Amino acid sequence: MKTKLIILIVLFISIYANAQQTLTLEDCYSLATKNYPLSKQTGLLEQKSSYEIDALSKGKLPKIDVNAQATYQSDVIGLPTSLPGVQSLNKDQYRATLDVNQLVYNGGIIDANAKLKEAQTKTQQQLIEVSLYQIKTRISQYFFSILLLQEKKALLSSKKELLISKVKEVKSGVKFGAILPSSELVLEAEIIKIDQQLIEIKFENIKLLNNLSELTFSDIDTETTLIKPVSYPNSTNITRPEIAFYDLQNQQLEFSKNVLSKSNLPKINAFGQAGYGNPGLNMLDNSFQTFYVVGLKANWNIFDWGKTKTDKKALDISKEIVTSEKETFELNNKIQLEEQDFEIKKLEQLLLSDTEIIQIREKVIKSSDAQLKNGVITSSEYLIELTNLFEAKNTLKMHEVQLAAAKSNYEIIKGK
Repeated sequence: MKTKLIILIVLFISIYANAQQTLTLEDCYSLATKNYPLSKQTGLLEQKSSYEIDALSKGKLPKIDVNAQATYQSDVIGLPTSLPGVQSLNKDQYRATLDVNQLVYNGGIIDANAKLKEAQTKTQQQLIEVSLYQIKTRISQYFFSILLLQEKKALLSSKKELLISKVKEVKSGVKFGAILPSSELVLEAEIIKIDQQLIEIKFENIKLLNNLSELTFSDIDTETTLIKPVSYPNSTNITRPEIAFYDLQNQQLEFSKNVLSKSNLPKINAFGQAGYGNPGLNMLDNSFQTFYVVGLKANWNIFDWGKTKTDKKALDISKEIVTSEKETFELNNKIQLEEQDFEIKKLEQLLLSDTEIIQIREKVIKSSDAQLKNGVITSSEYLIELTNLFEAKNTLKMHEVQLAAAKSNYEIIKGK
């Protein structure tokens, strides 16, 4: 019997722990980053880049072609007189060859293109980071809205419990004629009103939880308790992914200039051809022969009418455009940080006065409570003071959540 009881207790604790699932803002960020469909593209881009660079490096390997042709022509080269042992060429001719081309030197343009491809991939991956980072703002909005609803629900539930106990006291007062009978009805009506507010909070909470669930691709139900962030790093370094994106764009443009520089360098290829055909290389021998040719081939575009120079100037302008975009972003980011810093300071001061207001309201409600018991004031007058107290507490909780949200937004703007 004792063993069964222990098992039941352990089972109950386990069920209760699962039911009371908690979730932090960082958890939401991690889930969204891990599960958002766009994040899959980072790995896909890496694979794509690997294949493309591998394909580029194949350009350093020998190129081998097999060619074959059979032709018939209306006329052939002939000699004005016939020579002994020399036959006239056939009009039907045949040739099969094996051609091999090997790159010897190309100025390193293959390696330059590989580095450009790597830079393009990093830029695209960073752009994905930028897009994923934008989701943090939406997650933060949902998270703190739910957190605020949780605080409101707790306060309303507390107010309801207080009113329920107050109804019992009023009933006793009515029974002894110290309090008017209508006082009980006023309090009961207020309890019904609180129930209505709790219903509104319940459905709003479900809606926001669903939105957060979809954004993080996880199951977040109404049993989940969101944990309010309590501490924030005090670093002043701005680490927004957009800044890294602009830097990578400039690096990519620099690699493009390098490719342009190498495109005009000389290129040397070694080649060889082995074949079998009629005629072969000896046009005077009208029979099937084997043959081969080997050699080197060089190519150097020494004059391109200034095209490379013009292309480089265009790339330089592109770099200036990217730099100006980065400067604009940093300026706007600085303004946003200053605004958020003011918001944080404002809320910190409001919280100080919120505490004072609550202390005063608690003294008032204590006095009103005694007056209600003695029939000095009506339950309506008591409710006004009670509502004032809970509104003050609600304002305090709202400012606390707003302060946490403002600090979170500050970190997002800074680049947490």
